[in-house]
Amino acid sequence: MTDRLTIRRPDDWHVHLRDDAMLKAVAPHTARTFARAIVMPNLTPPVTTMAAAKAYRTRIVDAVPAGADFTPLMTCYLTDDADTGEIVRGHAEGVFTACKLYPAGATTNSAHGVTDVRNIRGLLAAMERAGMPLLVHGEVTDPAVDIFDREAVFIERVLTPLLRDFPALRVVMEHITTAEAAEFVAGHGDTLAATITPQHLHLSRNALFEGGLRPHAYCLPVLKRERHRLAVRRAATGGSPRFFLGTDSAPHEIGRKQSGCGCAGVFNAPFALESYAAVFDEEGALDRLEAFASVNGAAFYGLPVNEATVTLVRGGAVVPARIGEVVPFHAGERMEWRLAV
Repeated sequence: MTDRLTIRRPDDWHVHLRDDAMLKAVAPHTARTFARAIVMPNLTPPVTTMAAAKAYRTRIVDAVPAGADFTPLMTCYLTDDADTGEIVRGHAEGVFTACKLYPAGATTNSAHGVTDVRNIRGLLAAMERAGMPLLVHGEVTDPAVDIFDREAVFIERVLTPLLRDFPALRVVMEHITTAEAAEFVAGHGDTLAATITPQHLHLSRNALFEGGLRPHAYCLPVLKRERHRLAVRRAATGGSPRFFLGTDSAPHEIGRKQSGCGCAGVFNAPFALESYAAVFDEEGALDRLEAFASVNGAAFYGLPVNEATVTLVRGGAVVPARIGEVVPFHAGERMEWRLAV
């Protein structure tokens, strides 16, 4: 049994760092573990211009500890009237690493998102030519579609025709949660990849109702049936280069989670790598953790892998019940692994 594992320093290819006081509270947890992070742009107002992205990047850098080796990679929030010229220039100048497609109303701060992908076809063609990745929140928002089916329907209605019409466009299906998504990504060409969160590897939808309503397990896309959890586990630990780490860490203050209309999001950044390590350990796949956490994402984005390393050792601490004003993922649980200092 392995009790010590050294891997290249990982990257987080999907994280919410928020802004203002929350940014200052949570950014150090991501910077502690990850060398780079794809930062989501769904602020209020959303990040839709180069100027906004540059300003947000400066606030992030100011929020992490001095001397931290951490690079935020900025994304552009797509709207129906997105400025194609601004976005392509932003990518060429290294301001935008990618664009994020939120179907309008799909998740937190997505009201300004795209109402119909047909509205941005010109932009998608320009992104395809420029080699700029498209990151998608893969759910339809049709109220007639059951919330547990929205990912599968998105693949059928939106993603399949999008990939057909833009065959060279590099697309990341974010935070996949279903067997359908895992199968679709695995069966497509190398222009399609997916990120996977720790919560969707550990929890099925039963966790939402264990002994009562559990708001801190509520995220979007929502947790699914056990068969979907197991399928996503197989995708993460199976060794395919098309799946990689994206925590979707999304903090909300306790009062915003424990309310009559609780916010979606799981704050997993403080123990994210330890959480993934537990899954890979349980699946007998610790030898594949480095590729998932530190190699596959960089390769898809065309970036170099990190030269620095981190070491995990067996025997972790109990996760605190709260960190500041936020309840973390695994609160009250003892972790099987910890980062060596």
